[in-house]
Amino acid sequence: MAAATVCCSAVPCRASPVKAQAQKPQAAPVLPRLKGAVVAGAAAALLAAAPAVQAADLALGEEVFNNNCAACHIGGNNNVIPERTLRKEAINQYLEGGLTLDAIVYQVENGKGAMPAWDGRLSEDEIQGVAAYVLKQAEGDLW
Repeated sequence: MAAATVCCSAVPCRASPVKAQAQKPQAAPVLPRLKGAVVAGAAAALLAAAPAVQAADLALGEEVFNNNCAACHIGGNNNVIPERTLRKEAINQYLEGGLTLDAIVYQVENGKGAMPAWDGRLSEDEIQGVAAYVLKQAEGDLW
C-alpha cells in the first residue's frame, strides 16, 4: 500500500507519512440538523393533518346525528322536552357539566330520561364525532 501525507490544514506542513485509509464521511454535524428537520417536519405534518381529522370527525358526527339523533333533535330542538334543546343556553342550563365535549360525550354514552344510552350501540369514534358536531353547532349558534 502506498503512503500518503495527511494534512490538517491548507497551510503547507510537514506531516508524517501514514498509510492511506478509507475514511467514512463525517455525518455527525449533519445528523443533529437532520434530526431537528425530521422532527420539525413530522410535527408540521401532524399539525397540518389535525384540521383534516377534525373535519372528518365532524362529518362523521353530522352523519351519526342525522341517522340517530335528528328524530328527536332535528335542527337542535327537542321533540320530547321542548325547553331542553341543543342550543348553547339550554345545554349550559340543563346538561350536567355544561357546554363541554366531555359532558356531551357522557350524555350520548349514558342517555338520560327519554334519551337512550348510545354506548355499545355507536362506536367510540361515532360518539366522539357526534359530540364534537353538537358542540360545534351549539358554540357557533348554528342550530
